Amino acid sequence: ALYGADVVPLVAFGKTADRMSRGHRFMHDKAVWVSDADAYVEALRGAKVLVDADERRAAIVREVEAAAAQAGGTARITEDNLEQVNGLVEWPKAVLCGFEKAFLRVPQEALISTMEANQKFFPVLDAQGRLTAAFIGIANIISTNEAEVRKGYERVIRPRFADAAFFFDADLKQGLSAMNEGLVTVTYQQKLGSYADKVARIAQLARAIATALGDDAELAEVAALLCKADLQSRMVGEFPELQGIAGRYYAVHDAGLVELSPDARAAVGAALDEVYAPRFAGDAIAASRLGQILAIAERLDTLAGGFAAGLKPSGNKDPFALRRNALGLARTLIEGGLDLNLLGLLGAASAGVQESMRAVDFAEKAKKGGDVAQAYGAVAGHDAVGELYDFILDRLRSYFADRGVGAALFDAVAATKPVSLADFAERIHALQRFAELPGAAALAAANKRARNILKKVEGVLPATIDASKLVEPAERELHAALVAALADTDATLAARDYVAVLGRLAALRGPIDAFFDGVMVMADDAAIRDNRLALLKVLADRFAAVAAIEQLAA
Repeated sequence: ALYGADVVPLVAFGKTADRMSRGHRFMHDKAVWVSDADAYVEALRGAKVLVDADERRAAIVREVEAAAAQAGGTARITEDNLEQVNGLVEWPKAVLCGFEKAFLRVPQEALISTMEANQKFFPVLDAQGRLTAAFIGIANIISTNEAEVRKGYERVIRPRFADAAFFFDADLKQGLSAMNEGLVTVTYQQKLGSYADKVARIAQLARAIATALGDDAELAEVAALLCKADLQSRMVGEFPELQGIAGRYYAVHDAGLVELSPDARAAVGAALDEVYAPRFAGDAIAASRLGQILAIAERLDTLAGGFAAGLKPSGNKDPFALRRNALGLARTLIEGGLDLNLLGLLGAASAGVQESMRAVDFAEKAKKGGDVAQAYGAVAGHDAVGELYDFILDRLRSYFADRGVGAALFDAVAATKPVSLADFAERIHALQRFAELPGAAALAAANKRARNILKKVEGVLPATIDASKLVEPAERELHAALVAALADTDATLAARDYVAVLGRLAALRGPIDAFFDGVMVMADDAAIRDNRLALLKVLADRFAAVAAIEQLAA
């Protein structure tokens, strides 16, 4: 331990500090004199030890990339694998290795997982991103017999690959359909039944979603019924991270799908993988429409089930990952441009969950000899649709905040509670455009003033405006401008062209300002007062058809 050129006087773990270190245990196994702290890195480098972690990391990357190029491919270098290897070596040296090409018939994700997780090797990929029969190990020595090092690396990987091949072959022989039958014995959650129960609920939702989108409902149901089958596979049992991925491979060979066309079978396989997308923060949503349908259905059931079973997140506890599922659901609906009635889907999901819970409770009471009739209704009546919707909007708040959407703008749209999240996103976009207009702040303030006046009114306002009761020039001018704006925005509002709607309504700023400057809304004459209130209500309601823009007011 040195401070400058001075030895720090201390004793730790039975050792007395001095200026001596030690070199690489194989290539320089001797003491190294360190004159001062600044000389430490160079002194150890001369003794075949790269003590600077960044320098060592860069050396590993250079070595691995050069070896991969030698094999005619590109190395797969993940941050986790690189970090671990960096902590295992002092003087990294890449060793290019290979394995039998026959193993390449096994899902490459399984082989890659084995190489990275178990052995800290770097796989080599071709130009299309497919695994080649080459991999790279990092030795902690420049060996005089590199061939022996290579043989050792290849020897340890072969049995693991053989196991993966055995699992793959056994799973292919069994088939997805047979695996699916075993889900009835696997409990999903005590109150929610088995995985077979969950799959049945997902299939029902997937069919409804596909129908609403005008897609193939039959194919959606087929895919949904298989979306958890690979959980029973040997491959996923050994490599849990392959759930969904294994299903994609097995769908291509499954005898139960023989009646499907090759394209339909491939679509089902892709969807079985994509049902879990996005898998983590920053991951892409499902690429295919069928995958998006399954991903939505799966998350709807997970959310409805979690809430019904009393597993709502609390603090940092979220055992069912409901926050992540809510965000994944919202992202898929928005980024997929899927114009679906979220409230309706949440209602359907909740109904399916309630039916399962009643069945589970019924079975439990029957098994114990209890009052079956009472049990059947024991869990009925829980309506979590509104609560679930608000929970999803909370996740959506952070999603839009990450994209530069302020809290006031988000709240302005959220106040209208759009039933479609794709529609929600369109309103956000329109309001962003509106907020850039020169008169946006004044219009927001005017709407806030109108809303505050209307809130104080007791009783029911007239549903229509009586033009004969408009006595002031400013109110007649606003009425004429508003009637024209309503006519101009009826079609654009129906088409959900919110940018056009707000752009047209923004032209009302002059008449609105003149109205508030020159008209006493709360007139003594009740008929005139109510008519002016009706005018304000029609105006405010047309803005509110897009968003509660008064929330943009300072």
